[in-house]
Amino acid sequence: MRILLVDDDPLSRQSMAKFLSTYLEHDVSTAEAADEAWDMFQKEPFPLTITDIRMPGMNGLDLLEKIKSHETGIESDVVLMTGFGELESAIEALRLGATDYLQKPVNVDQLAMVVSNHESKLKSINKDKATSALPKETIDVASETKHSEHQLVNVFDLGLIGIFSSEMRDVAELTEMLHEDRNVNVLIRGETGTGKEVVARMVHFKEGEELLPFITLNCSAITPSLFESELFGYEPGAFTGAKRKGQSGKLELAQGGTLFLDEIGDLPIDMQPKLLRALQMKEMYRLGGGKKIKLDVRLICATNRGLEEMIDAGSFRRDLYYRLNTASIEVPALKDRKADIGPLIKLFLEEFSAQKKKRFQLVHPSVVAILENHSWPGNVRELRNLIERAVLLHDAVELRSEHLSRISPKSISDKLEKPAEMRLRFKQDKYPYDELEQDIIKLILEHFDGNKSKAAEYLGITRNRINRKLTPLL
Repeated sequence: MRILLVDDDPLSRQSMAKFLSTYLEHDVSTAEAADEAWDMFQKEPFPLTITDIRMPGMNGLDLLEKIKSHETGIESDVVLMTGFGELESAIEALRLGATDYLQKPVNVDQLAMVVSNHESKLKSINKDKATSALPKETIDVASETKHSEHQLVNVFDLGLIGIFSSEMRDVAELTEMLHEDRNVNVLIRGETGTGKEVVARMVHFKEGEELLPFITLNCSAITPSLFESELFGYEPGAFTGAKRKGQSGKLELAQGGTLFLDEIGDLPIDMQPKLLRALQMKEMYRLGGGKKIKLDVRLICATNRGLEEMIDAGSFRRDLYYRLNTASIEVPALKDRKADIGPLIKLFLEEFSAQKKKRFQLVHPSVVAILENHSWPGNVRELRNLIERAVLLHDAVELRSEHLSRISPKSISDKLEKPAEMRLRFKQDKYPYDELEQDIIKLILEHFDGNKSKAAEYLGITRNRINRKLTPLL
């Protein structure tokens, strides 16, 4: 990519130009003044201009305004460099149309990230331009696919949830349909960690309805003897140890909203007819009480167990099952929707990087390839925890396979890149140092598939040095 770098500080300009051209392999042109840069830009516009703000004569903000008002025919982004304490100038730059800003002295990782973001944006624009040349029927389908495959839903109390695969788009559409009728009970099925509570919240919450109660109760976490009081509440003195003023149960607390019973398969068998009656009659009594309480509650249940098999075994009531299963949502396992894995990695990486103030912005393709081939017994929860641990323990611009090596399940660890071995053939008589250095460089280049920039970065030398060392061998 062609980059125009503008800075009146020769040392800063030269070091950044070297990094952009040698390590990131971009075509970099430099200017020491904004006037000179503007002349260069008018002759041949640059996709990306990186300029200092404070310079003699025309400053960086003036150059930004000229570039943004110039009809180039190409996408031209401008990134401003600011000194310490110049935050107001940076804000003004963003207001005038700058893509981003960098604080001097410039951190090379941040510089690489900014340039990489622009490259991604440029690829997306070019892809859209290519799509615009397609027949109209194709354009509509492509546009709809792009929109739907990258849908982010803001679920109250949980934040952004990614809906990327066709399977999860079907689930999301079903939650919207079921939201409209609160008289319909919903049974959500799926393996542990697939996000059943997330789906329950999507059924319950819609924008503007955040005040409606959403009460949760995990049936596997309640002692059977306490279940009735947890669900229905109790009056003062109902049993030994009861609170003096009594207590409202989860059904009562959910009035006007939703009660979410997680792991409904663990509901004690003696409690099942009591819950069934409350649902059928839409009324209940507190434990130890005689006052009838009318119910206005939607029930959403979730299970990772086969309720039909439990019915056959006599551990779950058939009539309650039919009452709960008015509508059913099946949440597919992560291994069955691999299209979600790559986007979810990026979504979690962005979330935890911001939360833990780390630099991660990119994901190496090898990471996605490895994680797509994992069976994910813990589903989305397992993937989320894996990315959180990687961000917690490491800090870089790009998430790479080595960041997962010590924190991954064995089935993933076995697939991670093993440390490369470098073997040199020992020579009996003599081995001149220059020849030894050449052989080492050749082996490193083989490891990086001939990429001189990566080899130079790995060895801590310049591309020019690699070229000089290998010239006698060519």
